[in-house]
Amino acid sequence: MATIKLQGSDQAFEQEPHHDCLLRAGLHAGIGLAYECNSGGCGSCKFELIEGDVVELWEQAPGLGERDRKKGRKLACQCRAVGDVTIKMRTDDQCRPPVVPRRFPATLERRHSITDDIIEFRFRGDAPARFLPGQYAMLRLPDSDSPRAYSMSNLPNDDGIWEFWIRRKPGGRITQRLFDHLRPGDRVTLDGPYGMAHLQPDSPRDILCIAGGSGISPVLSIARGVLLDPRLADRRLHFFFGGRTPADICGADQLRALPGATERLTFQAAISEPTDGDGWAGPAGFIHDTVAHTLGDTIRNHECYLAGPPPMVQATTRMLLLEQHVPQEQVHFDRFF
Repeated sequence: MATIKLQGSDQAFEQEPHHDCLLRAGLHAGIGLAYECNSGGCGSCKFELIEGDVVELWEQAPGLGERDRKKGRKLACQCRAVGDVTIKMRTDDQCRPPVVPRRFPATLERRHSITDDIIEFRFRGDAPARFLPGQYAMLRLPDSDSPRAYSMSNLPNDDGIWEFWIRRKPGGRITQRLFDHLRPGDRVTLDGPYGMAHLQPDSPRDILCIAGGSGISPVLSIARGVLLDPRLADRRLHFFFGGRTPADICGADQLRALPGATERLTFQAAISEPTDGDGWAGPAGFIHDTVAHTLGDTIRNHECYLAGPPPMVQATTRMLLLEQHVPQEQVHFDRFF
């Protein structure tokens, strides 16, 4: 077992043998280490090694630039300590886990096709499923060298059920194994919850959810939380979903079946690649443009949650923050690459 000390503070935590990286070991200990994607892409968990040795799990992770590498910076989500170490790393109370993550085995109970390339995977763990709507977990397949982050689509529950809407990534090594080989009864390891783009029940504003592709999973969880949480019974929910073609559009039936959806929910979809004869009668173009056209200046009156491919998230945050001047504290997303 290795002890990780944070320079300039009295905080320290243990990295047990089953912990695969410094970041998740610290979050398991309840320490607010700065992070977002947990996967080597965003660079939020940069640190400097002051004393001791670490193993870098992904030396070419895109979260580090050339300048970072020259300065000796590393990513806590891609490093494992070799013995005791001292590191210099930013901490943030906003990153302190509201639900302390844990690692546990889970069994696949069901897989259900949502679209041609999105499947809902339902796993059952060994204890109640504790997370906040909008958070994600790290999923590790047997014999896999690294976990992948996937967002839950369901709500916390006492039955230990963790559901994920996962989209097949062309050429993706993990999604290929998930889609082609994982069957009910198979076991995986889940580690979570993580993420800060979760439902804020104390906000007095109506809710705006914007999703693209498999980004629907976390905002579907948030939307379910809004419609089923009695504290939010007076909030309206505007749900926007963007896909390439009509075959990509999903989620409306699940949301409209929830209590109060008829009175409180509006669901609007748009496709970016319309073709003659596809039968699409809704908006065509990018989903952030549809949101701006539909809600106009009223966007600033909403608590905004978004998830999807990086270009969609970048375009949507630009629209919200720069064009519509939504206060930054009302815009919630986790950066993935």
